[in-house]
Amino acid sequence: MSDRSRQPHANEPHSGGVGGRLNWLRAGVLGANDGIVSTAGLVVGVAGATTDLEAILFAGLAGVVAGALSMAGGEYVSVSTQRDTERSLLRLERHELRTMPEEEERELAQLYEAKGLSPRLAADVARELTEKDPLQAHAEVELGIDPGQLTSPWQAAWASLIAFTVGALLPLLAILLFPPAVRVPATGGAVVIALAITGLVSARLGQAPPLPAAARNVGVGALTMLITYAVGFLSGTVLG
Repeated sequence: MSDRSRQPHANEPHSGGVGGRLNWLRAGVLGANDGIVSTAGLVVGVAGATTDLEAILFAGLAGVVAGALSMAGGEYVSVSTQRDTERSLLRLERHELRTMPEEEERELAQLYEAKGLSPRLAADVARELTEKDPLQAHAEVELGIDPGQLTSPWQAAWASLIAFTVGALLPLLAILLFPPAVRVPATGGAVVIALAITGLVSARLGQAPPLPAAARNVGVGALTMLITYAVGFLSGTVLG
């Protein structure tokens, strides 16, 4: 038996970088799934209306560029707002620690009491943590924030942009490479496989059950393609 397998809870994430990894994972998986699903829906919808390869290509490229920039911009704005809030809360906590340290230590002890520690032990824990790093101790317990692991808007933006683009290229290439007779079903099959893989990977990295994640991804993608193809087909029939 290996040393790792003998360690208790060896597979549980205890490192301080878990928050950063989950931030990358959230942005990356969301971007990849959105790239696959939205681009597949777009090109399949256009393919339902016309067999013109240039029309499908231009629509797909426009969707990839617009979608990637939209995802990156949305992530940047969203995470920037979250980071601003975290910084504001930390500034307030620094001020309180500087101006009322005894009250803050008592508050920290009360929070540990609420978690189940005895009053004496809670007071000892609060005192020792405050002596070591008061901001770290108070931020984690009171605010749920690690001052050294604040969310990064640029990290989330780049992860979303790259993941969206990579995900979007699969349905775009699939619909361009296959002949018209099998174009839509072949693209649908490629998309289903890709969504199943991203669902399994995200579940694996997030240590969640794999089958529900894969089923959700595949279900949403398949429904999107069915609806957009039907809309494109009906539009092409009416306008054609």
